Amino acid sequence: MPMKPQANPLPHPLPAHDALDPVLRQALDTASALAHEAIGRSDPNPRVGCVILSPAGRVLGSGSTQRAGSAHAEVAALQAARDAGAEVRGATAVVTLEPCSHQGRTPPCCDALTEAGIARVVVAAQDPNPRVAGQGIARLRAAGLAVTLLPPDDPTAVATRELNIGFFSRMERGRPWVRMKIAASLDGRTALENGTSQWITGEAARRDGHAWRQRAGAVLTGIGTVLEDDPRLDVRMVPTELQPQRVVVDSRLEIPPTARILAPPGAAWIYTATDTAAAAAGEHAEALGRLGATLIPCPGPGGKVDLAALLDDLARREINELHLEAGEKLNGSFLKAGLVDELLIYLAPMLIGSGRGMAGWAPLASLIDGLRFEFRQIERVGSDLRVVARPAGHAGP
Repeated sequence: MPMKPQANPLPHPLPAHDALDPVLRQALDTASALAHEAIGRSDPNPRVGCVILSPAGRVLGSGSTQRAGSAHAEVAALQAARDAGAEVRGATAVVTLEPCSHQGRTPPCCDALTEAGIARVVVAAQDPNPRVAGQGIARLRAAGLAVTLLPPDDPTAVATRELNIGFFSRMERGRPWVRMKIAASLDGRTALENGTSQWITGEAARRDGHAWRQRAGAVLTGIGTVLEDDPRLDVRMVPTELQPQRVVVDSRLEIPPTARILAPPGAAWIYTATDTAAAAAGEHAEALGRLGATLIPCPGPGGKVDLAALLDDLARREINELHLEAGEKLNGSFLKAGLVDELLIYLAPMLIGSGRGMAGWAPLASLIDGLRFEFRQIERVGSDLRVVARPAGHAGP
């Protein structure tokens, strides 16, 4: 069942976006920029930035979320201030997400702020984790700290949610945020009839696509793409500290041990509709196991993988954002099941004519049955266009 955060019983003390003075607003902007630096590093934890200000408004220390099990943003900022020889007692901590109040891989951040003598905390957005969800703010206030929580429609609060949209999705809906990436010609073709697709889009678009891959906790494709294109699906064109987990939908367990997606930087998770217990006794499964692959039974109707159950399982494995790069059949299956939260489409200024499409399913009887989307962003990337769209009426988790 999707996890629902507890309602925050504390009213928002800020009546308007301009209620913060310029120094605090600038600190929030800096904290937001720091939070972006945690992309490709902090998963499965949220991307958070923190700035420590002296009573006079001088920056004493700043930091962002480190790798899971290491310092959260607040602790990193406090340590930076200590390393600089600064006195933080009586200071203000400006943080993009509510400080945690529970013992996870690390101790509660609200305790670290309290013990350091911080006097005030400005929080951009409430943590959706049911183990926090207002409890961090309550704990800080109970310890005597003044806490300011921005209204949910404040630009920094909105930006924090967008930056952590997968974390919010996993906590509020119990499944990852699913982003479907497609590179196509202007007439909507992703490859020629013979499967040739390298390269429809230019290098700038491909590099940008790797930056979006870097955001993801996992990159998913289907067995058809593996057999035809033999992709690696890792992050190569932009620097990253973590590689996303690679996932293959392979109903009949057809993946060859030589597939490049099984090679380093990490072992693949293979979702299959076969009886994994029986398959594990075979030489094929043994060879996959030696490569570190994990076989995950997820049978659905018609001998296919149950995609909704797959997403539930990925959430249990702490995947926040799922980056889908697949062929038209699997794309169509995800779309028709209503499991796609966002389209990331790169359009090249060329026409191919006959070729493979973006997504396929049975012919519709009427245009009213078409899947409707809303454009969220259209930008030029090199010689191509990047289009970001979400299902109509679906702003986010």
